[in-house]
Amino acid sequence: MVVVTFLVLGVFAVLGQAQPAAAPSSVLPPGARPAAAAVDPLRLTIGLEGQQKGGDVSVAVQIVILMTLLTLAPSIVLLMTSFTRIVIVLGFVRTALGVPSAPSNQIIIGLSLFLTFFIMGPVFDRMNAEAIQPYLVGKMTSVEALDLASVPLKEFMLKQTRMRDLEYFLELGGYPPTTVKNLSLRVVVPAFVVSELQTSFQMGFLLFLPFLVIDFIVSSVLMALGMMMMPPVAVALPFKLLLFVLVDGWHLVVRALVQSFTG
Repeated sequence: MVVVTFLVLGVFAVLGQAQPAAAPSSVLPPGARPAAAAVDPLRLTIGLEGQQKGGDVSVAVQIVILMTLLTLAPSIVLLMTSFTRIVIVLGFVRTALGVPSAPSNQIIIGLSLFLTFFIMGPVFDRMNAEAIQPYLVGKMTSVEALDLASVPLKEFMLKQTRMRDLEYFLELGGYPPTTVKNLSLRVVVPAFVVSELQTSFQMGFLLFLPFLVIDFIVSSVLMALGMMMMPPVAVALPFKLLLFVLVDGWHLVVRALVQSFTG
């Protein structure tokens, strides 16, 4: 149905562009009134021409690129920023405490998102100053703006990526030996994601250790007292929460996350 509609609109546009040939003017006798002027038929013109500078892409291509970026925006936020590490570590903290529903998923994701905006603030500011603002004032084309905008983001990802992961994806993609500066996003993005997963699981393991010690101590005490039917998890939970509150756990976790990117 949509295709038929566009075809009908296209036929109207073509018909509208066909102008009737002007009739030759005739000499009117004295005193005769001129005939009423012919009314031009209604026309419908559809176009995406726009006004673009030389070397820039057309408006139609810019619209397609914009819609694609809006579709991929969640993936960009999830996989090309600090969001992955933050949300995984906060999830480990909740699991280690033994409270799977406190804080809720909405709070974990919201806190991770705002921490991501805080950590990525300098990168976003640099992208805005070097690419977005010059493009808006017409100093560069959209292709040049995209190339310049990807530079700060790529530098951030490379700083957090292990060299072995970069080498693995270079070898997997069949790329020749390439300098770090000339690496493409096709290699940098998957290597960055794998490195973030590795780092977040290492931090999660370190977070589990003190709570695991509490579980061992509680289990040993209950067994020594002969309280076999008492679940150790129910007894250990208050001690875990007490330890986490006394050491100001959320502050320590958030500080460690921020310093892992800025350090």
